[in-house]
Amino acid sequence: MATGGALYSAPEASAMSSTRRVFLVGTGSCLLPRLTWAQQAKATPHIGWISIEAQPDPFIDGFREGLRRHGYVEGTNVVLDLRYSPGNIEGLTAAVADLIQRKVLFIVSSGLATRAVKGDENVPVLFVISGDPVELGIANSLSRPGRNFTGSTFMSLEIAGKRVELIKEAVPRLRTLAVLSNVDHPGEPSERRATEAAAHPLGVTIAYVPFSSIGQLDTAFDAVRQARPDAIIVFPEGTTLSRRVKIAEFALDHRLPSMFGWSEYVDAGGFMSYGANQQNTYVRLATYADRLLRGAKPSDLPIEQPTKFELVMNAQTAKALGLTIPPSVLLRADRVIE
Repeated sequence: MATGGALYSAPEASAMSSTRRVFLVGTGSCLLPRLTWAQQAKATPHIGWISIEAQPDPFIDGFREGLRRHGYVEGTNVVLDLRYSPGNIEGLTAAVADLIQRKVLFIVSSGLATRAVKGDENVPVLFVISGDPVELGIANSLSRPGRNFTGSTFMSLEIAGKRVELIKEAVPRLRTLAVLSNVDHPGEPSERRATEAAAHPLGVTIAYVPFSSIGQLDTAFDAVRQARPDAIIVFPEGTTLSRRVKIAEFALDHRLPSMFGWSEYVDAGGFMSYGANQQNTYVRLATYADRLLRGAKPSDLPIEQPTKFELVMNAQTAKALGLTIPPSVLLRADRVIE
C-alpha cells in the first residue's frame, strides 16, 4: 500500500530579509554573468549535516530530494558537508567546530546530534528531533523559537496513546506491556504518562524499563525478560533508532510483538509502527533550508509538527511470531512488509 506523506501544522511564513547576502538561491536565480568560475565556486553556499547515524544515512536522501524540489543541485548551487559519528554525540563536537570554521550557512542536525550544537549560537541550525525542543532548551516555544534553532519535532502525546491502542488491537491477549524508554530523551516523562493513561482503560499493565545510554541496553533487555510481558513498546528516539536491528531481533527472539514510532524500526524487523514518515519530514525540512538560504532567520520560523501519521506492519515478523493480524488493523495499514 502507498505510504502517506507527512503534513504539517505550522503555517507557511514568508522569508525574512537579512543583511547577510547569499548569491545562490535556487531555481530562477543566477550569478552575475561577470563572475569568474572561481568566484562562483567561492559563492556557493555550504550546508553542514551532522548525524550519529551510520552510513548509508536513511534521511539524507530525503533532504537532498527536498533541495532538488527547490531548485538546488548539489555540487552546483549548493554544497553539503556531511559529518557522521555513529552512536557518539561527543564525536560530533569537533565536527561542529570545523563546520563553523568553514563558514557553513547553517547546520542540519539529525536526531540526537542536535545536542552537539545545543550550546552554540554562532550558526543557524535546522533540526529534526523526536523530543520536546523547548525542554531540550533550544527553543522558547514551538510557534516562536526565538533562537538560532528551528525545524521539526515528532513529539505527540496523543500519538503515544494511540500506539498502545493499536498494539492492544493487534494483540488482543495483551495484558502486560513492556515500555523500553530512554530517560535522557527530552519530553520522556510526558510520553510515559500518556502511554500509561492509554493503557489503564484497556486493562493493560505497564512494565516500565528505563535506560539512559546505549551501554545500558543489554541490562534493559534483562529487565524486559524479567517482567515477562506480552508485548513491548519502544519510545522513538535516536538511541533506539541506531540500535533498531538489535531491538527488533531481541523482540523476535523472545516472541514479543513490538510497537515502534517510526517505520525504520519495522523495516529492521519490528512488528508494527505508528507515527510520522521521517523520510517525508526531511524532504519537508528542505523548505526551511530554502528560506534560510534566502535570508530568513530560524528564530522567526515556527517549529513544525506532523499532522499525518502512518501505520506500518511487518507481515514476515507477524508470521515468525505466530500472530494473525486482525483485519480491522490490517485494513488500516498504510504499508505492509510482506
